[in-house]
Amino acid sequence: MWQEGIGSLLLLVAAHQTGFLATLGTTIQRVATAAPSSGLPLNLAVIERLLLTLLFLPVAGLARTWDLRTYTGTLLALVTGRGCAYSYAYVEQFLARLAHAQADDGLTDAVAQWTWALWHDKQPQQEEEQEEQKAVFYVDGHRKAVYSDVLVPRGPVGKLGGKILGCRELVVLHDQEGHPLLATTHRGDQHLTIGVPQLLQRYEQATDIAHLDCLVVDREGMAAEFLFQLHSEGRRVVTLLRSNQYEDEGSFTEVGEWLPWRADREGSVVCEVAAARFELPRPTQPNQPLVVRVALLRDWRKLIVCEAETDESERWKADLAPEQQQFWEPEWQATPAPPAPTRPKLIPVVTTALEANAMELAHTYFRRWTCQENAIRDWLIPLNLDTNHGYAKEPVVNSELVKRRAILEKRVAHLHRLAAQSRKRLRQMGECNQVREQQIVSWEQRQQELLAQVSALEAAGQSAEPGLLAIKAQQLEAEWEVHHRRVLLEATNVAGKRELNHCERSCRALRHVLRQQEELRTYEREMQELDNTKDQIMTLLSRPTYF
Repeated sequence: MWQEGIGSLLLLVAAHQTGFLATLGTTIQRVATAAPSSGLPLNLAVIERLLLTLLFLPVAGLARTWDLRTYTGTLLALVTGRGCAYSYAYVEQFLARLAHAQADDGLTDAVAQWTWALWHDKQPQQEEEQEEQKAVFYVDGHRKAVYSDVLVPRGPVGKLGGKILGCRELVVLHDQEGHPLLATTHRGDQHLTIGVPQLLQRYEQATDIAHLDCLVVDREGMAAEFLFQLHSEGRRVVTLLRSNQYEDEGSFTEVGEWLPWRADREGSVVCEVAAARFELPRPTQPNQPLVVRVALLRDWRKLIVCEAETDESERWKADLAPEQQQFWEPEWQATPAPPAPTRPKLIPVVTTALEANAMELAHTYFRRWTCQENAIRDWLIPLNLDTNHGYAKEPVVNSELVKRRAILEKRVAHLHRLAAQSRKRLRQMGECNQVREQQIVSWEQRQQELLAQVSALEAAGQSAEPGLLAIKAQQLEAEWEVHHRRVLLEATNVAGKRELNHCERSCRALRHVLRQQEELRTYEREMQELDNTKDQIMTLLSRPTYF
């Protein structure tokens, strides 16, 4: 008689032979014993049957426990040794109690120890240390979308065209053969530079390893302080420079000889590699950049148009002879413009190691696609890695709102400061104008008095008096002082009008920013963080169903 899912017994044998089922069952039994009120079963056989149900959900074509409501197959009954599969209510209750008992921490450590023992056999201590130093480990992030009516931490989801959606963040660790070693679940807006150190520390503590020496990280981990932190811990990190961190080949120093790296089917070289160095500026220590070794790849299959140094009005006819540049003549004939200058695309693979071979460095990084990217796409996602299992939430600080509010508060403080400085300068100009107006009045009075003395002496026929010239000189001095004070007063008035316009612009912008703050308070949404415990447990149970 045909029995559904009989081939899955091979997976069942593998789960037993590798000790995976016993490891998980013992861990859960330990949690149940430590917390009797958790409601978890204490019988190890029952625990293993429930674990097998969760493990073989993808094999049975089910994505989540909810699908057990309509499941009528015999596969889950066969692998668990029961007459029929467990019901949805019973399995979901088991999963919920595991999450409530915080069993995800113990299961994560148990899976980490199991994967290390499975893929890295125990060797003598000296050989094991040498293997750890040579081994390469790949770390990357994966986001799965969460559709919810409430606001949850968001992040770009690549497979949905880069849209900003609520999601969960998975940080995945693979070895150099593409074997998944561990995956941890986090909130969706967590950056890879935060998740990687946590994952490494977690895995090293669980497996009692000194440290994972060589790491290959996605371009998202290309941050100077992040690389410096890992470098200071004695790790060799390999990653890619972002395109906004360099311009062209001139951005690198000590560029070595270009060597052929890849060729097409006809044998023509399409990609070259050369060793180089690069100084990565650190925001916290501008005077102490991080010097990294570079495997600089020059890809001739992808040509980038160079930016022209000359003006377009001159460049379009630069290749024409002088007699052919007279385009206004009726007999002038147009010819095709020369092709735009291009240069091959540069792909800089960097490492924090003190010395590195360019060929080996490039090969190490691009194996990431085989060992990790393809593993996630071909193995983990078909095992329903993108399926969400837990939707429990609790209110948290709205991180998006906090960022926008901080920007607006900084803008308000800046505009307040500009307006206050403008008012201070206007007040100083006003006081200065008052002083100058008083000086003008004083000098005008002086001028009038001296003019009266000159008129009186001239009317008395004393034009030849020696003191008349001195009085006239004083009168001219008073006249010049009045003129000078009026010029200064006019300049101050012009500067005051300009400063008044500055103050008006600051106040107008301040009102707009205050309106944005009011709208932010009006339309602000409460953010709720997802409880990732269920999803972490199901992620651990979904990964090892292939061996």
